[in-house]
Amino acid sequence: MTETESFLCCGVRIDASTLDGAVEDILRWASAGEARAVHLCNAYNLSLAETDPTFLQVLNRGDLNLPDGMPLVWVGRRLGFERMQGRVYGPDLMRLVIDRGRATGLGHYLYGSTPVVVERLGAALQASLPGVEIVAAESPPFRPLLPEEADVLAARVRESGAGVVWVGLGTPKQDHFVDELAPRLGTTLVAVGAAFDFLAGTQPQAPRVLREHGLEWAYRLVKEPRRLWRRYLVGNLVFLAGVARRRPTVVESGGDDARCWRGPARL
Repeated sequence: MTETESFLCCGVRIDASTLDGAVEDILRWASAGEARAVHLCNAYNLSLAETDPTFLQVLNRGDLNLPDGMPLVWVGRRLGFERMQGRVYGPDLMRLVIDRGRATGLGHYLYGSTPVVVERLGAALQASLPGVEIVAAESPPFRPLLPEEADVLAARVRESGAGVVWVGLGTPKQDHFVDELAPRLGTTLVAVGAAFDFLAGTQPQAPRVLREHGLEWAYRLVKEPRRLWRRYLVGNLVFLAGVARRRPTVVESGGDDARCWRGPARL
């Protein structure tokens, strides 16, 4: 294990965090009322960053960029981060933070997806984790928020007392949202995407053996080929080309590459 905490893959800083380390970071920031932006990164995110410099900057401004895809775990281990035994899977991260937050009465704000999904998600979490504080469950309009709408949302979040805002808007929309609104909402925002559907039970998860071997994409592609073929077939090729073009490298703590993020990940 190297002494550094992060590495660059396709130009994106990936924090070599474990699931438990990520949970502890989010709980600590939420308890302190810190405004933080957390992204879950995979081959698709990085393929978008390969062709969109603005999105690349969005990810590199994140306070915590977690390895949600197994290819990033393999890259990290190859670079010497031996404790990266598995991915920081969005549904697991969300459930663990909410579970452990019950001890301190941590409030959670669910923001994203459709009204049906967020309602079912809130009900599912309250049924499986008694005592959980779901302070609000909201489905936004399918368009960018107007400035006045963003102001109203910020006021609602602050009024709710939420320690964490879970954002399920899909990539890259949710990552832009987290990047732009974390400072305005004054709390920790985590972009978790399909975790809303999986934990709500509105979409089936891939079998664990497929998830652990980097084959979740194949399962989802079979389930929704028309919607996901470009994401996985084209996206995976762009990701592989990016890895070949810019060999992944370790980010030295305090070095020039470290300037692109707001706060270091905790291992």
